Amino acid sequence: MENNSKIKKSKFVHYTVMKTEVVDSLDCYNSDKIYVDCTLGGGGHSEEILKRISPNGRLVSFDVDDDAIEHASNRLKGYKNLTIVKGSYADIDIHLANLGIEKITGGIIFDLGASFHQLTCAERGFSFMKDAPLDMRFNQEQDWNAWDVVNNYKENELVEIFSKYGEERFSKRIAHAIILNRPINSTLELADLIKKSTPNIKSKIHPATRVFQALRIEVNQELLNFENTLKKVINLTEVGAIISLLSFHSLEDRIAKQFLKSYSSSCRCDRNVPSCTCGGKILELVNKKPIEASDEEVKINPPSRSAKLRIAKKIK
Repeated sequence: MENNSKIKKSKFVHYTVMKTEVVDSLDCYNSDKIYVDCTLGGGGHSEEILKRISPNGRLVSFDVDDDAIEHASNRLKGYKNLTIVKGSYADIDIHLANLGIEKITGGIIFDLGASFHQLTCAERGFSFMKDAPLDMRFNQEQDWNAWDVVNNYKENELVEIFSKYGEERFSKRIAHAIILNRPINSTLELADLIKKSTPNIKSKIHPATRVFQALRIEVNQELLNFENTLKKVINLTEVGAIISLLSFHSLEDRIAKQFLKSYSSSCRCDRNVPSCTCGGKILELVNKKPIEASDEEVKINPPSRSAKLRIAKKIK
């Protein structure tokens, strides 16, 4: 990992997307059940859950970001029925077991992707609009970051992640330019290289957008963690518990949609199997089409226009 001097820490700023809709999905007013918030972030969803559940209810919130934990811990310090876990939701089974929790009885929410603070905080290296070291780690104690990916991955590996996670059609051109210009140390240096190595096409989005998204997903293993955790959640949730999935781009939403479709189907067995052995339908879809942010919210916070909320209930 490239060592870089520290940049002045930015003030924590956060906007909670679809706060009411997400927490409404849990139907948790005066509930004494156990709930999980997989991404604490600024604490918006967690606070709304805590306002609604009874004092006998319990919320466990996860995050790996020190900035988020520091901010939310102070924001939510008055709530005695909250447990904040510094750890990845990918290890949810281990963390809950350590807390003596066998089942999530009330519900679980996923608020995927990077937070507003992470994306706009210059020193975190997520933005191609502000100069900073190539970082992009959610967990700042993680050993490797975006610098390692950009400067150490083979050309074919870069092409693959830019294509798979960024759906970037100029992946080969960009990857080749990176190989020829290593080492690349800053966000603006990389953004400028991407701009120079791709055709000048009129578009509403910056030419570096997709590559930066791909790098962020790769550094934090976002899609792999999400997909693997969903499989764990099936066994960790009690009958009647709600699974609420808030995604912000097509790759996340595709995983959410496929997961819900599979477990809400009458049979998941291979078609060649003579009889059903999967146990049948486990989830019931609460909404067949994703819920989107209101026009009013999009005006206040334009990035929420891409949000999609999918909800299911455990029935078996």
